[in-house]
Amino acid sequence: MPHREEVLTPEGLRKIQDEIDHLSTTKREEVAERIREARDFGDISENSEYDDAKNEQAMVEHRISVLQEKLRRARVIKMSEISTEKVSLGATVTLRDLDDGEDFVYTLVGSAEADPTNHKLSNESPVGQAILGKKAGDAVTVPAPAGLLRYEIVKIEAPTS
Repeated sequence: MPHREEVLTPEGLRKIQDEIDHLSTTKREEVAERIREARDFGDISENSEYDDAKNEQAMVEHRISVLQEKLRRARVIKMSEISTEKVSLGATVTLRDLDDGEDFVYTLVGSAEADPTNHKLSNESPVGQAILGKKAGDAVTVPAPAGLLRYEIVKIEAPTS
């Protein structure tokens, strides 16, 4: 099964590269030291510290592999692709809830970077799909388990860096 393209903002690309760097250097060294210390305890066949360190080593290597695969499939959004005329990946969008008037600010990102608690909304989410390609002043309705969500796109901004 072919893997789908991972769409990343330049910031998302940097974060993945930084995590790979951290895991490949600092974390690998920490785990290797834990393995060395656990070996010093003696018989590794009944050594839970050794088993735990080896499991952590496997998790670190798996995470590095997953992140490297994301980079192989990545398409990084160019600043020139980010429009302020209509909602596009990488744009920061201010949405107004038409039912209570509350404003929300989100940056529309690919699913690999989605993090709603940090105001990063996936283009594959219901809200992300509804606003993609819309202009400031447009209203959208999004079906949700709690009922229909109604938003107006108040403002579309490109990132500053």
